Amino acid sequence: MDILASMKAFIAVVDAGSFAAAAERMDMSRAMVSKYVASLEDHLGTRLLNRTTRRLSLTESGTAFYERSVQILADLSEAEQVAGAMAAVPRGVLKIAMPLSFGQHRLGPLIAEYVQTYPQVKLDIALSDRKVDLVDEGFDLAIRIGMTLEPGLIARKLGDERIIICGAPSYLERQGIPHTPKDLASHACLGYTLGQGGDEWRLEGPEGPVSVRCSGPIRADNGDMLRLAAISGAGLVFQPRFIVGDDLRAGRLQQVLEDYQSGEMGIYAVYSSRKHLSAKVRSFVDFLAEKLTDLPPA
Repeated sequence: MDILASMKAFIAVVDAGSFAAAAERMDMSRAMVSKYVASLEDHLGTRLLNRTTRRLSLTESGTAFYERSVQILADLSEAEQVAGAMAAVPRGVLKIAMPLSFGQHRLGPLIAEYVQTYPQVKLDIALSDRKVDLVDEGFDLAIRIGMTLEPGLIARKLGDERIIICGAPSYLERQGIPHTPKDLASHACLGYTLGQGGDEWRLEGPEGPVSVRCSGPIRADNGDMLRLAAISGAGLVFQPRFIVGDDLRAGRLQQVLEDYQSGEMGIYAVYSSRKHLSAKVRSFVDFLAEKLTDLPPA
């Protein structure tokens, strides 16, 4: 039984005053309208209408059910309008996960501009380098950086990034400058524990891919912690340009092995499904795609 269709038929009969008039309003046969109302009465186990050859009248149960049905359909219509408006106009809470350092170095100013552009959207941001489960943890989307993405997610590429090796001038003066990847074995290499290669630095050089197992006095799950340690002379770091770019320009860090860096990594916005994508998600992804393209290299 289609309870919603039966409720609509019942309300139409009451409002029109007859089955024939209700059938004309609903553009269906009188027999179908009668069937809907009879099915509704059978479902409820009570008579809703008193029927005579001249007129219809509501029973006590019918009056109560009519009033509640009108309110229910009005609430449903309002809910549909609200949902439709949210699909068309960016609004509501947008829950986002993004890497800590990338969010701080590259997205902070853009996020402020986004909420000024879309004032009806409120951002709930989780800054963490771990990969969250979008569905289980209730995130609308996440920003991911890497060469590969887990299956089952929809991804839109926002840009590219590479990881480079650098160290403080004081460290390089003390320990020497590495000239080949093999030289890294004798250096203090500060390890990023969440990297795809772990303690193995995977490089692309003139002769192709090269992997070097590195070790050092510090390992951390945050690139900025390692950057600060490198600036203090603790060792070499293998970090993205968006983390070390300002330090390279200021001379606090110096790139080494310039012919060797990571393979190209993509910066992606990922979400669980493209079906019925909300306006708030679509607007944020479109905004980042445009703004990150316009930003100068890190």
